[in-house]
Amino acid sequence: MARRPIALVTAAVLFLEAPGIVAINGIMAGFVEAQSMSLDGMDPDAMVAGTWGLGIGSGVALVLCGLVALLAGVRDRRPGRAGRGLLIGCAVVHGILGAVAVGLLGWGAFAFLMAVVGLVVLTLVAYGKTEEAAGAPGEAPAAV
Repeated sequence: MARRPIALVTAAVLFLEAPGIVAINGIMAGFVEAQSMSLDGMDPDAMVAGTWGLGIGSGVALVLCGLVALLAGVRDRRPGRAGRGLLIGCAVVHGILGAVAVGLLGWGAFAFLMAVVGLVVLTLVAYGKTEEAAGAPGEAPAAV
């Protein structure tokens, strides 16, 4: 099975997406700062700091997800419980962002986000329960 290449491609895509999301949030923070925008009287500096914080936090989360996929591909073992949870969360967030992006940005952004969802889910499914782990513990393999 092509588990390793799938996990490595997933890691590469997530690593490339991380600086992109930080850059997009940086651009938005620049717009907020230049226009002195606020929401319901909130301090514009707080809006700029929040936008940068969200971008950096999202970038760090994507890098962590990429590391989980990279370790799974290099070791050729399924991620641990926390790693699987992180990848599941990554897939859910990309799915929600895809639903929002189709209305705001168009079908190209939707297609990219759904491709990332597909890669993350494929990585999770490819490293699902192995045949050895599916049997009862301590049970000898069946003779052929």
